[in-house]
Amino acid sequence: MEKPVRYRVGNLDIAVICDGYIKLDAGAVMGLVPRVLWEPIIGPENIDREHRMKLSLNCIVVRSGDEVLLVDTGMGDKVQGTPRERGFPGEYGKLLEGLRALGLGPEDVTVVANTHLHADHCGWNTRRAGDGRLVPTFPRARYIIQAGEFDAAMHPNERTRGTYFEENFAPLAESGQLELVEGETELIPGVTYWPTPGHTADHASIVLSSAGETAIYTGDLVHHAVQIERPAWIAAFDILPLMSLESKKKLAERALRENALLICVHNPFPGAGRLIERDGRRTFVPA
Repeated sequence: MEKPVRYRVGNLDIAVICDGYIKLDAGAVMGLVPRVLWEPIIGPENIDREHRMKLSLNCIVVRSGDEVLLVDTGMGDKVQGTPRERGFPGEYGKLLEGLRALGLGPEDVTVVANTHLHADHCGWNTRRAGDGRLVPTFPRARYIIQAGEFDAAMHPNERTRGTYFEENFAPLAESGQLELVEGETELIPGVTYWPTPGHTADHASIVLSSAGETAIYTGDLVHHAVQIERPAWIAAFDILPLMSLESKKKLAERALRENALLICVHNPFPGAGRLIERDGRRTFVPA
């Protein structure tokens, strides 16, 4: 298990924890970009024999006063057997270990927020109880989700039903812990949903602001840091690619203007760094 990595943004204490990793087709991650361009950046040694690359499942824990916020919850432990081997290969299910390393249990989390509801971002929202029932993993938490995203997840189409799993979010409404919001919304003091549509129509990143400092948890606005440097490199998974392009340009401009710490979900753990610009060229520099 990866040990939590801590950062400080103003008065906010941030810890990056990891649920593990999944493997996805590298060409799909890089979309329309030819392999001859992206392979030297990814490194051929990081592509397996089935042309898949590892994508980390980085989540963050933010403390502000009495609040403990968990953003995204990885793949969880419910996907098993053939669906796991064929659809979501990897090693994951370690999120609760990461929380324990911070001295936290599920009952200590007061707020859970998902950037969106694809399976690799909300798997630990729920778990199976001893009697087989699906229950919220975090019994005291409010689960905050963008209303449009929840609606899209509850009514998937032919393209999206392969990654929207109702078991990850429907029990939250049944337990009364679900809170649906629209647009820019404060999650806890200093932490706000920031709409960044493209990957899904209602995808939202997370902005952390305190004492003049900024961090941004990108969600799936980017799948690899090179997509921050080169916004036209858009993953095949993005439902609205041209909207994704505009959101990524907005992210890059804000990251440069505010010298923001960027925390990328799928970059190698802990996925954090800053975007710098020199001689007109933008580069993501790991923290």
